[in-house]
Amino acid sequence: MNSTVETIQELTEKEQWLEAFPIMNQLRTDFTQKTYLESLEEMRKDGYRLYALYKDDRIVSLAGLSWRVNFYNKRHVFIYDLVTDTAHRSFGYGEKLLSYIHNWAKENGAAYVALESGIQRNEAHRFYEEKFDYDKWCYSFRKTL
Repeated sequence: MNSTVETIQELTEKEQWLEAFPIMNQLRTDFTQKTYLESLEEMRKDGYRLYALYKDDRIVSLAGLSWRVNFYNKRHVFIYDLVTDTAHRSFGYGEKLLSYIHNWAKENGAAYVALESGIQRNEAHRFYEEKFDYDKWCYSFRKTL
């Protein structure tokens, strides 16, 4: 019988971050391993946490998030990164990891889970809206300085 073992855990060690880099790099393509580690170290000081879904001891999906509090979302979890390895897409791993994050956030007192997604990422938008009933409720803007 061919059974697989799936686990989800927070990545807290440099070796784990290095193992996650090739998958994160599929989403954040402008990073080198060096700039990824430097940014991760700085982001962790601000509360960033990185979770991985493992299938048979190999990372197949990642979620990067942190706790935030503001007037419009109250105490919430903001997801900065959600990516599944290209070789493992459409098998439900992103769905399982996002469901885990939703449950974890609710158990820890979050009023919402919020995220942003690039305008061009239509498949991702369909995933959030149709599978998870996310509301598209605002635009996000930025200005290059």
